[in-house]
Amino acid sequence: MKIIDKYLLKRYLATFFVMLFLFIPIGIVIDVSEKINKILANKVPFADVALYYLHFTIYFANLLFPIFLFLSVIWFTSKLANNTEIIAILSSGISFTRFLRPYLIGATIISVFALLMGFFIVPKASQGFNDFRYKYLKSNKQTRETSNVYREINPGEFIYVSNYVDNSKTAFDFSLKKFKNEKLDFVISANRIKYNPKDSTYTLYNYSKRKVGELDDILLTEKKKDTVFNFEFEDLTPVIYIAETLTVGELNEFIEKENGRGSSNIDTYLVVLYRKYSLPVSAFILTIIAVAVSSMKRRGGMGMNLAIGIGLAFTFIFFDKIFGTLAEKSSIPPLLAVWLPNIVFGILAVYLLRNAKR
Repeated sequence: MKIIDKYLLKRYLATFFVMLFLFIPIGIVIDVSEKINKILANKVPFADVALYYLHFTIYFANLLFPIFLFLSVIWFTSKLANNTEIIAILSSGISFTRFLRPYLIGATIISVFALLMGFFIVPKASQGFNDFRYKYLKSNKQTRETSNVYREINPGEFIYVSNYVDNSKTAFDFSLKKFKNEKLDFVISANRIKYNPKDSTYTLYNYSKRKVGELDDILLTEKKKDTVFNFEFEDLTPVIYIAETLTVGELNEFIEKENGRGSSNIDTYLVVLYRKYSLPVSAFILTIIAVAVSSMKRRGGMGMNLAIGIGLAFTFIFFDKIFGTLAEKSSIPPLLAVWLPNIVFGILAVYLLRNAKR
């Protein structure tokens, strides 16, 4: 590696991490100012607060990583252009493509780092971040909650609840339907079902079981009944929350399991999975765009380059969020929706790079 490569790579990585560590404390200060009253009112232990902000740092650094990367590359490349360092480098006989090499090496390092973070560290940080919010910050002590869960837990067995609350391990309007030879065998229903973690049993309130017979049905009712089921209470976990808290291996197994059950929420899980791979690739695309935009000396100086960079960065984030939501709520294939922003901005990167070479 030549001296110029080491110089540019050092500036690339140093500016990125400085940008990262400058903006994160600002985010923490803003978050503290918004939540300090609830933290004090709930008498949250200091250790829990410290752990929350560690998870907060990891969670939001990963979320805003494309913006930090884009702005950092524009910042130091604009300084090189304003100091006529880029002109000196290109005048020495180095091609623009060769000039890009240290940038691409830096993008590779950042991409591998982001990939490993997204696979193993960010999911655990996401779980800790959300656990704290739902435990201490949600109003009326309500925690993770979802509604209208209907799924096949085993071949021929379907469960439904109208509402689920994780904090109390309670679900409402519970029903379990068992089919045998494509005919309804029995139906168990209850106004409320509560999971007992100590012995892995369930308590059903206003319990009823209807056994379907050839001529007459058999109906059994009890005010309260303790029993055991062959499904886990985590089967009622909210969709997005559980997907964000699984490592890549756990998420693949979970998707396979849900796919076998015929879950209607597979697209949501796939969006989370594909984003783990698409986000690191965006590092290369945004790096090329940033260099192409900021390598020329402009009349507006660094401020003009930063304005263009901020506009492009937020446009990228906007497209990423919009298409991710469309994949979850419409018929757009999740793989296409997640990768479409990279495809569009990849084409833009090629176009800007060709103009920059001229």
